[in-house]
Amino acid sequence: MVKFTILAGGFSTFIASYLFDSDASTLTLVKQSQTGENPSWIASHPQNRSILYAVNEISPVGNLQSFIVALDGSLTLVDTVSSGGNGPTFSNPLSTGEVSAMNYGSPNCSLVATVPGDPLHFQKDSPVVEFPVGDGPSHPHMSLEYNGEVFVADLGADKIWRLANDGAPGKFKVQGQINVEVGTGPRHLAIHDDVLFTVNELSSTLTAQQIPAAPNNTALPLLANVSVVPETTLNSSFAAAELLISTPSQKFPSPLIYISNRNLGPEFDERGDTIAIFEFKRGATAPECTTSRSEKRMMRRKHKRQSVGAEGNGSLTLVTQVYTGLKQIRSMSLGPVEGGGDEFLVAGANMDGGVVIFQRIDGGRNLKEVARNVEIQNRTSFVFI
Repeated sequence: MVKFTILAGGFSTFIASYLFDSDASTLTLVKQSQTGENPSWIASHPQNRSILYAVNEISPVGNLQSFIVALDGSLTLVDTVSSGGNGPTFSNPLSTGEVSAMNYGSPNCSLVATVPGDPLHFQKDSPVVEFPVGDGPSHPHMSLEYNGEVFVADLGADKIWRLANDGAPGKFKVQGQINVEVGTGPRHLAIHDDVLFTVNELSSTLTAQQIPAAPNNTALPLLANVSVVPETTLNSSFAAAELLISTPSQKFPSPLIYISNRNLGPEFDERGDTIAIFEFKRGATAPECTTSRSEKRMMRRKHKRQSVGAEGNGSLTLVTQVYTGLKQIRSMSLGPVEGGGDEFLVAGANMDGGVVIFQRIDGGRNLKEVARNVEIQNRTSFVFI
């Protein structure tokens, strides 16, 4: 039997707590803890699951908050600090003690230092990192720490910024960038075996590429590039949202990639939005194709599915598309490997469909719905505790 408490943020003034019971296949809403406005993204401290961070995605200036999580899933607010910009949409804690806040409505982000030895309290003097876009657009959407750098996906600038510490806690600088194809809109990132995977919102594509040594302003050729859009005859436009890569475990030895697809309408599938499951292989290429680059872009705009995509020494192969019953799916989260929690994936909608628990079956290559709770229709981020 597996029982987990799952915390869920959203566009509201509270964070919801659910209890998932795998034996009974039930997902029960147990708490609604008051927070600041719009805790749209939440993140757990990597060494202490009783500490939670949340952004307040508000204008003109957002906030970053810290909470203590009780055993019953209720939250107690501890500290609040400005994010330094408009509408922070993402946060995660760094191994060096900072907590990030990606200001989607501003060309900047914050990496707020916490008090040494006290990750619940923020220092108040961490400067924002300004992105060098001039008068151009910038919508930083996600941060990812890797090998002493912080990678930031900028959906507006079509860049992945590379940040490094600039000599003091909470003080960072841009030391490089990875340019992506103009108009693709990089939204979320993941790194596995030194390969950078990017889900692009505007083109609804998933790419894989090696990472140039830092500091660097170049991008290596893509290893693979594939559309994530499901086959459809509907008059619909799509926007890719979240990217997860499963951690190999005894029960699920193969890492798989999970992508959430938002159908923006005007026509909607009654089965809801999808989660696309992909497999990446090095040293493999897709079948030879004579389609030109411009024709490929046109195909993506028309949302024609590519089941296999490759541009270099690797391939991304679509395993399946799982319909979720969710409208405007956003975030997903995999349960922890410890205790067998990675058998389950939670997902939620920004509009309708509530919160759903899926069981990973066929080695993670498919998903089976096992529980759903619709008491709160819209939840946008999740943490297992």
